Amino acid sequence: MLSVLIIEDETVLAKNIATYLRRLNYEVKHAETGELGLALVDSERPEVVVLDYNLPGLDGLELLTRIHAIDPHIKCIMATGQGSEQLAVDAMKAGAYDYLTKPLVLGKLKMVLDKIVGEARVSQELNYYRKKEAGEGGIEQLVGESTPMLLLKGLISQVIEAECCLADAEPPAVLITGETGAGKELVARALHYAGPRRTKPFIEVNCSSIPTNLLEAELFGYERGAFTDAKERKLGLIEAAEGGTLFLDEIGEIDLALQAKLLKLLEDKRVRRLGSVRENKVDVRIITATNRNLEQQIRDGKFRADLYFRLRIVELEVPPLRQRSTDITILAEHFLAMHRTRYGKAKLRFSAEVLATFAAYAWPGNVREMRNAIEQSVILARSDTLYPSDLSFSGDLSATATAPLTTTMPLPVITSAFPTSTLPPGGLNLIEVERTLVVQALERCGGNVSKAARLLGISRDTMRYRIEKFQLRVAITSIPTLLE
Repeated sequence: MLSVLIIEDETVLAKNIATYLRRLNYEVKHAETGELGLALVDSERPEVVVLDYNLPGLDGLELLTRIHAIDPHIKCIMATGQGSEQLAVDAMKAGAYDYLTKPLVLGKLKMVLDKIVGEARVSQELNYYRKKEAGEGGIEQLVGESTPMLLLKGLISQVIEAECCLADAEPPAVLITGETGAGKELVARALHYAGPRRTKPFIEVNCSSIPTNLLEAELFGYERGAFTDAKERKLGLIEAAEGGTLFLDEIGEIDLALQAKLLKLLEDKRVRRLGSVRENKVDVRIITATNRNLEQQIRDGKFRADLYFRLRIVELEVPPLRQRSTDITILAEHFLAMHRTRYGKAKLRFSAEVLATFAAYAWPGNVREMRNAIEQSVILARSDTLYPSDLSFSGDLSATATAPLTTTMPLPVITSAFPTSTLPPGGLNLIEVERTLVVQALERCGGNVSKAARLLGISRDTMRYRIEKFQLRVAITSIPTLLE
């Protein structure tokens, strides 16, 4: 709970305030003069000071100035019997947190203190998450040693080095491109948390997740009464990112009107809240990301060319996972270690067949798909070893990134569910093997799709998809014809 110092020459009033606050579990001390109050501020460093304006010796305004000279973070609440509007204005200008008139209403004092407590809690949470995010940011969080990843890390380091050497405070805008799930957010975090703005806010906005009519208000903020539901003034996310980084993900989703306002922000470094006539200068680093082809959107009239060139002072392209084949095992082991710690399954490991399956899969959902697939397999694992039957993919297992498989590469499901004598002799083709497995599973289960899906370790929908893919739907009613 907060520590409170009461500087009040009316002893009875000070005693009543102290008794009331102690019942609320505040730590309270009292000083009868401004000089004694300053000495306690210097030695005790209270979080809140409740001070009277009319004190013997130093008056409240001068005392307020001296308190903030000792510690500018102390919240000072001015109390006075002189209900002067000008005095209230002077107190707030001098740095008072709030102003109360006498006779002092203890309930109002409690409301002010509750507000301070709430703000302190939010501040602590923000600091926690900033430290947590800082630990989850940085170039080291970009897992992989493949050539494309090493090139990307090198470019990120160059951008950060250039930013550290800037003669002014305007770092270049960075546009991050790449497929969905490739890791664009991690690149943005690396640019922030490995750069000179690491101690300032990193605010991420997914432009596709906020309705267009609300996105402008979220970014730029608004004044009270700016529109029907604007009950109070709200700080926009641009101003909230002051000194730090604003990461606009899915930038290709914003409409042309908002694009014009964003361009003006980039050029003028000023922001005007909705309903305001005043512009505020801001110091914000802008990073954007998209999985769209913005040049095609420009040709289609959906994206401003001037904004595009302003956003891509530096462009970083995140390679898809299928172009990082040497990173697949590294990433898989990284996610397995992360999830088995989370779920308390320290002995869990991959079988050789699983790693072979990972290597053969095209990963249309990229790194995000791998992370989610491994988390699901960890949750549902029935033993300390993960097999292909424990995996679930959002894409098509036949969509491999390379050429046909050979017998030297372990195949999913085959060795665990079927004898090798049922397989075609010689070199194997994954599509033919897959079709054979589907046919055999249906035969063994008497045409029951659900049972066949369970036998193969896949979902019923995936099984039906493969039935359609191999044009087996008509033959299901007569199982013997499947192998003819």
